[in-house]
Amino acid sequence: METRIENILTVTKKLILLSATTLLSIALIFGATLFWGNKLMISWICIMCGILGGFVSIQQRIKKISSKELQLLSKSWFQILLIPIYGGIFSLILYVIFLSNMLSGQFFPSFNFPSIPESGVDTVYLQNFLINTYPQSGQDLAKLIFWCFLAGFSERFVPQVISNISNETEQPK
Repeated sequence: METRIENILTVTKKLILLSATTLLSIALIFGATLFWGNKLMISWICIMCGILGGFVSIQQRIKKISSKELQLLSKSWFQILLIPIYGGIFSLILYVIFLSNMLSGQFFPSFNFPSIPESGVDTVYLQNFLINTYPQSGQDLAKLIFWCFLAGFSERFVPQVISNISNETEQPK
């Protein structure tokens, strides 16, 4: 039992360190964009919120996981990082789903998109799209942050969303 408590403490210390690093990264991204007067890349915020959600998820489950898994987490930085990295990836996928309007409604964020040039979509437009697509309001930004955190926190959420979208497209009309 003593070893389990030691492993919980070790994993908790690693989670605190990695969560603090993630929060610092978010602050640096915000600070850098303010300092240099650049636009904030929303995709980075999505990824960081997903990563943070993954760290919180591990911390919430830590007392319930098996001793073997706990021992593995206490000995390996990679294993601790794996879930949050997936959380970051899932949050980015969810962001793309929101941008594509495949998931919309009052509980989901809405976005302002740059106008498509008369010449059509090209590389310059795609760069413009990545840099200048923003949530329509502060509320929409808050919704996006919440959903991206949830994507990292609940590792089954985004795969379920993808599965639901896939099932809707496969159903005969």
